[in-house]
Order: sequence, then C-alpha cells, then structure tokens
Amino acid sequence: MARPTKQMRLGAFLFDYGHHYAAWRHPESFTPNAIDLEFYRKSAEVAEQGKFDMVFLADSGSLPSITDLESNVSFIYPEAVTLLGALASVTRKIGLAGTASTTFNEPYSLARRFATLDHLSNGRAGWNVVTSTKESEARNFNADQLPEHGHRYERATEFLDVVKGLWDCWQDDAVVLEREAGRYADPDRVHRLNHNGSHFRVEGPLNMPRSPQGRPVIIEAGTSPAGQQLAAKTADVVFTACDNKEEAIAFYQQLKSQLPLYGRQADELKVMPGLMAFIGATEEDAKEKERQFSELVQPAVGASYLSKLLNYDLSSHPIDGPLPDIPKQGSTSRAVMIIERAEQSKMTIRELGMHYSVARGHLTVTGTAEQVAHVMEDWFASGACDGFNIMQPLLPQGLEDFVQHVVPLLQEKGLFRSEYTGSTLREHLGLERPIGRQV
Repeated sequence: MARPTKQMRLGAFLFDYGHHYAAWRHPESFTPNAIDLEFYRKSAEVAEQGKFDMVFLADSGSLPSITDLESNVSFIYPEAVTLLGALASVTRKIGLAGTASTTFNEPYSLARRFATLDHLSNGRAGWNVVTSTKESEARNFNADQLPEHGHRYERATEFLDVVKGLWDCWQDDAVVLEREAGRYADPDRVHRLNHNGSHFRVEGPLNMPRSPQGRPVIIEAGTSPAGQQLAAKTADVVFTACDNKEEAIAFYQQLKSQLPLYGRQADELKVMPGLMAFIGATEEDAKEKERQFSELVQPAVGASYLSKLLNYDLSSHPIDGPLPDIPKQGSTSRAVMIIERAEQSKMTIRELGMHYSVARGHLTVTGTAEQVAHVMEDWFASGACDGFNIMQPLLPQGLEDFVQHVVPLLQEKGLFRSEYTGSTLREHLGLERPIGRQV
C-alpha cells in the first residue's frame, strides 16, 4: 500500500492533573499541587519524546465560583506565557502555545510577551487567541459584564491586526551588528506602526528585533460564524471541539472554503480537533479505565459543571429532567453545541453533566492503541481534520501511554513524523514564515 504523502499534526493539551473532570481525585494522580512545574516539565518532555508539534495551554482570568472549589479544579490555571517560558528552558524542539484574551489585554504588552517567548525558545511560540466567555472575568478587569459577542470579535480583529503589525515593525535585516563601526541597527529598517483605530492607538515599534518565526503561530477556535471569519482571515491553526465525524467534515470544508476570500490557500490553516483517548491492552481494559474515571464524577458536580459550560444556572432544574430552553442567541459556540446535543439526544441534565465533564464535547475514543490509531486515521483520511490536540484524561501518564502505544502505530502508517525535521513551530506545522509588512 502506498504511504500517505501528508502527515497529521499533533498537539499535547496540558491541563492540571489531566483533562478528565475528576483527574485530581484519581489515585494515580502525579502531584497534589495544581500548579507544579515538575508536572508540566514531565508532560512537555513526554510530548517532545513523541515528536509532537506543540504543547498547548489554556488560560483564564477569573475564578467564577469559590464554592465550586470544593470539588472543581477546572478553573485553576497557571499564567500560560510565564509557564511556557519555563518550559522553553527544558525542551528543545516542541512548540509552545498558550492562551491569552484579546478582551482583557493590551496589544502592545501581549505582542511583547509572545515575541519574547519566540526569541527565548528559538522560534517555538504560538498564541491561542480567545475573546473570553465568562462574566466573572470582566469583573476582574474594570467592567461589570462581558462585552457582547460581536463587540468582542470586532475588538479581536483590530487587536490581531495591531499585534501582527508590531511583530513586523522591525525588518528581518534591521540588526546589522557592525561592532567595529559601532552600529547596531539600521534605523531605516525599523518602523513605527502608528495605528489609530476604533479600539486602540499604538505608536510602536516593539523594543526588540523581529522574532525567529517573524510572527508566532496564531491559534483560534473559529467555531461561531464570526469566529470562522476571523480564523479564515488570521489563524494558522484552529483548535475545535467536535465528536461527530460528519459534522467535523462539514466544519472543515466550510472553514477552508472561506480562505480564498482572504487570498489564502487551504494548507495555510490547520484544523486540529481535541481528542481524549482511554487506552487499554484490550477494549475491555480501556472501558474499565473509563468506568473508574466516571465513578469519580459526582452527578451534582457534573450538573454544576454543565452550568458553567452553558453560562446558565441549572441548580433550580431537576437533575433527571431535560435541559430547559436556553436561548442560542448570545451563547458561546460550546453552549450551542451542548443545547443542540440535548435536543437531539433527549439526554437529562444528569446525563449531559456526566458526558461533558469527561471531555467537554471533544472526541473521545475508548479502546486499544490500534483502535485509537484507526479512528485518528479515519478522521484524517476523511478530510475531517489536519491532526489532533491530544487531551489525555490523566497527565502525564495518559500522554505516556499515547506516546508509547499510539504514536508508533501512526508512524508505521506514515501518518506522523519519526523525527523533527525543522526547529520552529511553523516548520513543524508546515507553515511558511510570514513576510513582514515593511518589506
């Protein structure tokens, strides 16, 4: 059989304890501490041993409910760029991608942080762009409530334009480094941005040369119509949640069809849905592992977590009753996905809470390594994705299982690299280095 000419991309989504909602309760949990550098170092090293394209970190700027801390650790995050800076010093090849909000940051400071990370890691930085979805986050940043969806995306569009402009203010050949002549840089090759828009006034330039990648890799969710439009125009990678192959194919085709509107080719944007895998020596063994995890989720806690995903308080509704009518208009893409799943499946609040507390709507596969690799190959070959962001239920052990048992199967099939051939995240992903605006 001819070997495939195209290979999939793999990210390792790191999360405190692991991605299963009850990972912190698991008896084999790696550490008692939610913020533990050794935990992240170990996880990143395992991902790099598996030749992953990148590690990926989520982030958020609030703790929505202090009461929920009694049983819920899902809102505890280390600040992503700070942690990625630490991981840059203990890894050599793997990309380092982290989340930051365009609603609660300023473009100049964020452009500096990711450009610095790109310099320090020799070209391995990636920024996951979010607009934030939690009202509690707004209250930590001088606001009473979250700006409405359209306003957030309007600000995000301008924010990205400013950040990319700042990254381009220094031409690649601006630093001449003529030591004997006492000449460091050519001022004619360093430019002010002089941005004056609806949301920002930024003079620029950044106080550092252009970074190794030119621009760090841009990652977005791109699920809502506004999100898809922004992603088609500005993203290098889209990280999405979908557990249905046919829906994933439709999303993939719809998103990629928008790229020509912005003068882009299909391969300039990689679509990587999340994937959680319960891996066992046999299918029964894998199901037993999943069952042990599920027993750790208390039904009321699962329902409470569902409320957070929906941004809607379900506490007054019977847990064994249906989901109430929740308006889709104004809801997040994840909330709309849950509402539509409830409409189609007629699952109760208890069932929905248990389901979404496992993988939050991402694809879940339970089986042997061969079965996991088969599903990944099927999605990839069917045009549902360009790769996956791997979200193991328990870390780093689940990632070790994946690297030891699934990655070799993908490599045997020619679906994934056996060695790194590049040194930057853009090279790993097969993306061109952008030409600066000033050239």
